[in-house]
Amino acid sequence: MGYLISKKAADEWLAKLSESHDIFAPKCFPGEGCFSDTDVIRYGQVHTLDEIEFDRRSDYSFKETLLAINETLFYFTEDTSTVPVGRDKRLLIFLRSCDLHALRRLDTIYLKNGPEDFYYRRLREKADFVLMGCRKSCDTGFCVSMGTNRTDRYDLYIKCEGDSVWIDCPSDASPLCAYLKKTGAPSCGVVPDYVTENNEKVTLPKNLSTETFDHPIWEAYGSRCIGCGRCNFVCPTCTCFTMQDILYRDNENVGERRRVWASCQVDGYTDIAGGGSFRKKQSERMRFKVMHKIYDYEKRFGEPMCVGCGRCDAVCPEYISYANLINQLAKEEHE
Repeated sequence: MGYLISKKAADEWLAKLSESHDIFAPKCFPGEGCFSDTDVIRYGQVHTLDEIEFDRRSDYSFKETLLAINETLFYFTEDTSTVPVGRDKRLLIFLRSCDLHALRRLDTIYLKNGPEDFYYRRLREKADFVLMGCRKSCDTGFCVSMGTNRTDRYDLYIKCEGDSVWIDCPSDASPLCAYLKKTGAPSCGVVPDYVTENNEKVTLPKNLSTETFDHPIWEAYGSRCIGCGRCNFVCPTCTCFTMQDILYRDNENVGERRRVWASCQVDGYTDIAGGGSFRKKQSERMRFKVMHKIYDYEKRFGEPMCVGCGRCDAVCPEYISYANLINQLAKEEHE
């Protein structure tokens, strides 16, 4: 069921939803970019539609709303351990089609890749998702090439034009739309906006194998990488983390264990007890990341891990293009 309402009515609807949901969406944070006097678009709590960046891709993905950058798993004393209580309210998260596809990848990693992750599951079960349409392609995105430019797996779709707001509720029984029904908002057909062509086009190689691990392309691209990990932190499907035990000053036997975002591109990530390390060279780390996105994950789960959002290309300080690397691998298959 689709509805057409005014922006004022939509904000009243969001205010009503905020009684049961914490609403997160991409928003602009002025002056908080990586460089002085620059802004950043990342996810934050919103209360009105005007706070939401509908026309620009977020620099960081929705991932941090479901996977905290720094998350306490449990508190411990000499004799006991206690798991923190989960959130009371539900989550309502605005995201684009490519990120909705990324959500399915996160579900696979945390819920279908062995034992379920308890912390992800309890938060995921409290989350509802709003699709934001894309009327034009972002500069570095290649979602069309990856088949992630459109989706019908959403709880709501919202489109804003001037003072008019179109809302699509795929399920008439959804409690998210209960308030709209009570207001008598006129119903209408609503079709989500999506792009059909990107500036960036990617062709996935079809004959990857373990022999690709020895390709000289890894040295060429790895020599330029400085191992900062920014590509991992903006990626909606990267899931690497490390563990930290925080011991309190007044009693070193009391503290908390935290799960903290980490990067497979950063020196030391694969270090193990005894001084061993699995990937010492930056080229090996680059190879691991790329092959995991387009080979390992697909071989196991039937689709690439990458969704073509293009954030990694946009954020790299060395201007390394993941998209160009993939195209080069595919090109050489035909030469």
